[in-house]
Amino acid sequence: MSDFEVRAAEAGEFDAVRAVFSAAMMFEVEPNDLAQQLFEPERTLVAVDGGEFIGTTLALTRTLSVPGAVVPAAHVTGVGVRATHRRRGVLSQLMGRQLREVPEAIAVLWASEPAIYGRFGYGAAAWGTAYEVDLHRVGPPAGPIRPGELGELTADDAVKELPPILDRLQQVRPGVSDRSELRWRKHLEDKPDNRGGRTALRIVVHRDETGSVDGYAIWRGKMVWNPTGPAYEVHVEELVAPEPTAYRVLWQHLLTMDLSATLGYGYGAVDEPLLQLVQTPTALDRRVSESLWIRITDVRRALQGRRYTVPIDVVLDVTDDLIESNTGRFRLTASGSSVSCERTDDPADLTLSITELGAIYLGGRPLAEFATTGRVTEHTPGTLTQTTAAFHWPLAPVSVEVF
Repeated sequence: MSDFEVRAAEAGEFDAVRAVFSAAMMFEVEPNDLAQQLFEPERTLVAVDGGEFIGTTLALTRTLSVPGAVVPAAHVTGVGVRATHRRRGVLSQLMGRQLREVPEAIAVLWASEPAIYGRFGYGAAAWGTAYEVDLHRVGPPAGPIRPGELGELTADDAVKELPPILDRLQQVRPGVSDRSELRWRKHLEDKPDNRGGRTALRIVVHRDETGSVDGYAIWRGKMVWNPTGPAYEVHVEELVAPEPTAYRVLWQHLLTMDLSATLGYGYGAVDEPLLQLVQTPTALDRRVSESLWIRITDVRRALQGRRYTVPIDVVLDVTDDLIESNTGRFRLTASGSSVSCERTDDPADLTLSITELGAIYLGGRPLAEFATTGRVTEHTPGTLTQTTAAFHWPLAPVSVEVF
């Protein structure tokens, strides 16, 4: 096995980093000025063998909504190893160093291959719902709607008007990532080669009675003709509407597009309110899959950073094979906005690994789920039920983008 070096990238190595990741993921990349401006070399690790880049991983500087709060979170992406250098420990060294060095208390990622990330202490913490909707059967929302109006925005105007709506969603639902102005511009970038045969982006907004935008949808269409006539496809890329009226009006608009037969939407929550609005829920063909994976890198700070639904006083015995400082017993006490998590020598009430702690962190998975398979052990009767209730959050976590 050849020796290789793991180091931080340098400012001029953006193209080399992208080349490694695209080769590992088997897709071609084109020059992109916005992507280069978002490059954070000091947060990008590369594995180098004989002057050749053979692996990479990077952490984006962003925030993430967690139960009751918004916290800094290392958004991990760009993970890849050249096919010629697999099974040599490259990924293990990259991921291990990254997790030990990130300043944030949690790391988050989307897993292209879920079996990989459990090895590094990540837990699947959020589930996403993808919809394929039969528009001829679904029956859109009916009945009167309070005043308000729909309109369209250009990408330039959207960069100015949409950020507060996403910020508002961050305040109410876990799993939502922030976007800087530059990241918004990258998100709304609309090169023809990336449209997959669909139309240019359409950005529709709902304005309340004061004229303020309180919800938006980003979508594309695709012209399809069957022998019986038009059967266009509507592809919803993002819909953010924290206010009920805006949510209802936007979905009514999208579910009633002229000439259309199907609608696809890939970023719904498992408790997506859309189910309540339609007359025929079975026309919403749903597929549920893992979305966000959470890795806690600092137990004390991470548990203090979120809120809990009921008062709790519990001693957790945590094991972490990768970050030694996370291994040990921690007393978590919380009541309302008062939260404390400190090391303790008191006897443990519950034993679990860092993976289970990450899986329950966003409030979307019950701790008791892991007790049934022996991954959580209860030492003090009643503490499993109490802790499960405390970590649960009323709204399921959701991510509205793959980063």
